[in-house]
Amino acid sequence: MSELLEGGTAGLADRAAALAAGDVTSRELVQRSLDAIDGVGAQLGAFRRVRHEAALAEADAADAALARGERAPLLGVPIAVKDDTDVAGETTPFGCVGDFPVVEQDAEVVRRLRVAGAVIVGKTTTPEFGQWPFTEGPGFGVTRNPWNTDHTPGGSSGGSAAAVAAGLVPAALGSDGAGSVRIPAAWTGLVGVKPQRGRVSTWPDAEAFNGLTCNGPLARTVQDAALLLDAATGNHPRERHRPPAPAESFAAAAAREPGRLRIALSTAVPFSGPPARLDPRVREQVERLGAVLEGLGHEVTPADPRYGLVGLSFVPRSTAGVREWAGRVPDPARLDHRTRENARTGALLGGPLLWLARRAEALLRLQLGAVFRAHDVVLAPTTAQPPPAIGAIDGLSNWQTDKRMIAACPYSWPWNVVGWPGVNVPAGLVDGLPIGATLLGPACSEGRLLGLAAQLQEVERWHERRPPVFAAV
Repeated sequence: MSELLEGGTAGLADRAAALAAGDVTSRELVQRSLDAIDGVGAQLGAFRRVRHEAALAEADAADAALARGERAPLLGVPIAVKDDTDVAGETTPFGCVGDFPVVEQDAEVVRRLRVAGAVIVGKTTTPEFGQWPFTEGPGFGVTRNPWNTDHTPGGSSGGSAAAVAAGLVPAALGSDGAGSVRIPAAWTGLVGVKPQRGRVSTWPDAEAFNGLTCNGPLARTVQDAALLLDAATGNHPRERHRPPAPAESFAAAAAREPGRLRIALSTAVPFSGPPARLDPRVREQVERLGAVLEGLGHEVTPADPRYGLVGLSFVPRSTAGVREWAGRVPDPARLDHRTRENARTGALLGGPLLWLARRAEALLRLQLGAVFRAHDVVLAPTTAQPPPAIGAIDGLSNWQTDKRMIAACPYSWPWNVVGWPGVNVPAGLVDGLPIGATLLGPACSEGRLLGLAAQLQEVERWHERRPPVFAAV
């Protein structure tokens, strides 16, 4: 096995290249990943389901394909997917308690990952229906941050983020309906991509949470995130949202210089009901990144998107989505009381108000998009605070939970309403815990954002940092 793989610094692209060159077998990589999940990973609780036998069988099949001379972008590489995603032969409890039926067919995104050759080692944890930026719940317990296990890795893709940050897998798939890829990426020191709505399939759902939620990658490097995004990109013919194909692969975009860009540095908090205040330590790091970008030749000026009352469009869509998912669980009475309350709200708002919320999206795009008349990219905090302690929402009412959640994470959700892309990049450490900044763009601007993120990575070298809980696999 190569020195790179032995040192535990190999990413997704490195492992794919080592497999294609015959330097390592898929069985070796998958077994090491499984051992790390059972060992170091036990401290973190990142996985809801580990596919020991199935993953090794898939690895053997990948090794046979490699021996025949077959090649695919991720052939034989172990990755993980979130527990809201169907994997044939597994259940999809989406963070809930109960006896869920075994799924017979892969989700479209999993099918595409298999076509690319990936080996699915397991399904990662998420809070009920992905509602909170804290990955905790009675269905699986607590998921911990590898930088400090007394703190949350964020959510709702917290299991995927913890698994990648700790080196259990080189990359993982998450989903993002209000920041659920970008928030845990920020709080675990990763690159997290919320792509354009519809870029990555949500099938068997024609759309997820009324268009708010999309699937996206988490990885330690921009290049690995782009590679996974390329493999995952595509749609089922019956999906509602099907954006135009990108002009080039995302891997190519990440490898290309972005050119001189006009960047709006924004720290304004979108209005979302309960008050939120940006921690000055987070502000300092985001402004520092702005200075780095300026040093790279970009024009960086203070400017804020016109958020207005975008939250009025978000709530009907999100709560109606919770109501829909609540109808899929075997025993709704076992759901968290806050989930049941959100489902009831969704029932009240899911008629004419949901229709109006969706109709308002075109106006909101004009309103938010005004910032791109004078700027190419917006740089904003991903969260207002560093990662909270484990148990931060235990025993709270729904309103208290919303206040705690919004105080920590008020920034990400407007881009879910309009469906546009955003990329979290690590911004530094506060008290030894990672925080992030998000690069935001208009419709279908993933390539530009990835190129800019890759340019930042060359200077910041965040992929070279390792948390205290780390498995060198």
